[in-house]
Amino acid sequence: MRTRIDWREVSLTVLPPLFGLALLVAVWGLLTMNSSTFPTPAATFEAAVKLFADPFYRKGPNDQGIGWNILFSLERVAVGFGLAALVGIPMGFILGRFSFINRMVNPLVSLLRPVSPLAWLPIGLLVFKAANPAAIWTIFICSIWPMIINTAVGVQRVPQDYLNVARVLNLSEWKVITRILFPAVLPYMLTGVRLSVGTAWLVIVAAEMLTGGVGIGFWVWDEWNNLNVKHIIIAIFVIGVVGLLLEQVLVTIAKRFSYDD
Repeated sequence: MRTRIDWREVSLTVLPPLFGLALLVAVWGLLTMNSSTFPTPAATFEAAVKLFADPFYRKGPNDQGIGWNILFSLERVAVGFGLAALVGIPMGFILGRFSFINRMVNPLVSLLRPVSPLAWLPIGLLVFKAANPAAIWTIFICSIWPMIINTAVGVQRVPQDYLNVARVLNLSEWKVITRILFPAVLPYMLTGVRLSVGTAWLVIVAAEMLTGGVGIGFWVWDEWNNLNVKHIIIAIFVIGVVGLLLEQVLVTIAKRFSYDD
């Protein structure tokens, strides 16, 4: 049986973002019409076509295409974010499950969480003596807090009746976590993961500007040193698109594991 396409719903989904993007380009074009320093939309688009014609060229360690720089940044985000998940999610379960440990650790979390992520970068450079692990360390420390807090809140909001039943059935702590807590906490945990990956992508751009080497942040800074504003604007759009795609992937995963239906 053929599925009918609801064109009204499609138009309501597609047209508003297109109109918003068109409005942005129109305002940008009007503001740069007589500018000699800031590029116009047409000039930026022309530069983007040339840039993405060969995004994976290599002419040296510090002269690589934007594609390689994005991949290097994503690799750092994946490692730092993965380490944060391995530490943060179990710690969130522990803090939510055991009130004494929660009262002991929660002041430390409250103290360290508001610290600017880039304030941790010099500590990473001091300890690891290299830019790449220092950037990964910065991602780790900035993305761990949402996972800890959201997971702990999810554990604390599990109905007490569930835990009472587990106590009556004399379930082990492992079974309580895997059979009762994990399914109930999963939406909270995925929310923390979404917040963390967004923060990690924001931080890596700034960290790479300071550490140098390769990566989209370093690429932006290098283009600024070359006074290539068109490439900087392109990079801003690319960073936004990649961040949007990362979030959409996690939203899809969250819906897949939702227990609301």
